[in-house]
Amino acid sequence: MNLILDIGNTLVKLAVFKKKRLLYKTSFPLGELMEVYRNAKKSYPELSAVIISSVGRMPKSNIAVIKEDLRVLELNHLTKVPFNNLYASPKTLGVDRIALVSASVNQFPNKNVLIIDAGTCVTYDFINQNNDYLGGAISPGLRLRYKSLNTLTANLPLLETQRPLNIIGDSTASSIHSGVVYGLVKEIDGVIDHYKSQYQDLTVILTGGDAEFLSNQLKNSIFASSNFLLEGLNFILDFNS
Repeated sequence: MNLILDIGNTLVKLAVFKKKRLLYKTSFPLGELMEVYRNAKKSYPELSAVIISSVGRMPKSNIAVIKEDLRVLELNHLTKVPFNNLYASPKTLGVDRIALVSASVNQFPNKNVLIIDAGTCVTYDFINQNNDYLGGAISPGLRLRYKSLNTLTANLPLLETQRPLNIIGDSTASSIHSGVVYGLVKEIDGVIDHYKSQYQDLTVILTGGDAEFLSNQLKNSIFASSNFLLEGLNFILDFNS
């Protein structure tokens, strides 16, 4: 039984897998990590291994405690992965992107796959049918776009995410919603169209915290999967066993 720890920019995601089946998942602030970890150990005493994927800051003291209980795999650029990494700067490739590409290899083998992770940032990752990871793109996510309009200007307010009623905003608030939301939706559709022009047989995965909000606004056909990153981390852990 595997434990997954995904340490993100704002929250920690913890999940428990039995083989490929997701049994449990939760998210919480980093400061609650050890309490939630101990509760998970009590609830799932069969846990034997853990993968730690950290884009945030996980204290080494916490890792040391976990190592006393479980076999630990800390995901980094040296970890064995199930694809050919052709990224020009592999040391800088985010562990979250490594996990997403691994999930695509597991679930869509020998396919041209574009994985779009809509979270704090929007990442685009492409792996071809020859199992070669070529790279992708990084752009600001929805909340970053809202926040940048507020923090980098003198008078624009910080708004909560909201689907615009019309592309023509008739107030400052509705103009912001139109610009932010339609801007990102059109960006994603445009990126997909560009990939399809080069790779006609293309599978597109949309995941991340804003995937549900964005998915029904896109014109392109996609697979939406909220657990794609967790599934990728679980696959990497098994792949390294």
